[in-house]
Amino acid sequence: MTALVEVSDLSVRFVTREATVHAVNGVSFSVRPGEVLCILGESGSGKSVTLRAMMRLLPPRRTRIDGTIRIDGQDVLALDKRRLRELRGGLVSMIFQEPMTALDPVYTIGTQITETVMRHKGNGRSAARARALELLELVKIPEAERRLANYPHELSGGLRQRAMIAMALSCGPRLLLADEPTTALDATVQIQVLILLRRLQRELGMGTIFVTHDLGVASEIADRIAVMYAGRIVEEGPVADVLRAPMHPYTQGLLASTVHGQSRDGEIEAIPGSPPDMRRLPSGCAFAPRCIHAQPACRTTMPEPRWPSPDRMARCVRIDDAALVAAE
Repeated sequence: MTALVEVSDLSVRFVTREATVHAVNGVSFSVRPGEVLCILGESGSGKSVTLRAMMRLLPPRRTRIDGTIRIDGQDVLALDKRRLRELRGGLVSMIFQEPMTALDPVYTIGTQITETVMRHKGNGRSAARARALELLELVKIPEAERRLANYPHELSGGLRQRAMIAMALSCGPRLLLADEPTTALDATVQIQVLILLRRLQRELGMGTIFVTHDLGVASEIADRIAVMYAGRIVEEGPVADVLRAPMHPYTQGLLASTVHGQSRDGEIEAIPGSPPDMRRLPSGCAFAPRCIHAQPACRTTMPEPRWPSPDRMARCVRIDDAALVAAE
């Protein structure tokens, strides 16, 4: 199956007078139609920057982007402003982390969805409003017709998030980018939104890239996982394989630092140290200062991607071409 998304050697730098921040460093991945790729990692690892680069939403004056981003065959970094506007919302839609800052506070929910449909689909206002009502019902917002007249501040966090999902789906995108859309929600609403997103994704056949730092969320929604650290993908593979048998020490540390599967009396194994300063990345493996398995070579040479199997990748010197050397 032809890939819907192909990102190759993507690098993003933020340049200021004081320093250059290397936010994304040589990231490559692909997503097929109908597939969910989950990008997992700690805050500051470059997950959200990667999604915003794909939509070209980063400030152009101080951002330097290298590499290739192709969506449905289009070179996103080469698009002019008109074609970029057509791509956003039409071919690709994005659900942002905090709907209260993404939704316009001076327009009603109905107006915002209606305008989006009119802009990208060319529908008349009455047809676009009917589509907005249909979408609110699709995402299970109660009293949907009345909610069309509500402003964002009149809705709860869960309903605002559902309204954002409705807006993102309004023009039938082929690719959905979701930037931690459940982080601000309580556990009950979070699982409802995850089930809703997964159901809609399957029904509509969308490719989806879902960013999170939550392993539980990743296990619920992903087909494949890409684990990101210091702006690089350090491990990638099918979700069940990565969570059951992680290969990279960082992924192993993430799994060990959760409460799931831990005894009541045991202590959680936190990853020692802190993420690196993205202004001054080390010359070798960025995780080496925190890794209990680090070797001298790890601090001087960046590990190349290694493929123990066709669908598994990890950047670690402890992995040979055939299999992972078992963790001690």
